[in-house]
Amino acid sequence: MDLSNLKPAEGSVKHQGKRLGRGQGSGKGGTATRGHKGAKSRSGYSKKIGFEGGQMPLQRRVPKFGFKNINRVEYQVINLDTLQELVDNKKVKDTVDFETLVSLGRANKNDLVKILGRGELKAKLTVTAHKFTATAKAAIEAAGGEAVTL
Repeated sequence: MDLSNLKPAEGSVKHQGKRLGRGQGSGKGGTATRGHKGAKSRSGYSKKIGFEGGQMPLQRRVPKFGFKNINRVEYQVINLDTLQELVDNKKVKDTVDFETLVSLGRANKNDLVKILGRGELKAKLTVTAHKFTATAKAAIEAAGGEAVTL
């Protein structure tokens, strides 16, 4: 190998094609393949997102309804049958607190946890969470446990 037979690696150089807008002699001068007039022929043109050529865009045609409440508080919900399942699988003994639920992957560390009353609870548990429904609280206490609100 010497300087006379050096060439770039295969696929590293892409063929650029004809240079546009460099005079009539190049065959691509004048309009430089952009056609005549119109927004797309101008320099600095960029298509706006959702622009449909002047037709009323879909985003503006579709009727709007509802709203997002910015003060909404989202809870990670856990039902009583899930708690009973944890007891049956011997993952919890007598207390279920927030740290336990995070370590078991049932909630994230930034979540708020709410206990719901679906299913039945047979085990005597001390459950600690951010919120309880009335039925869940009653069921936990009926099973001999305790519902502690954080």
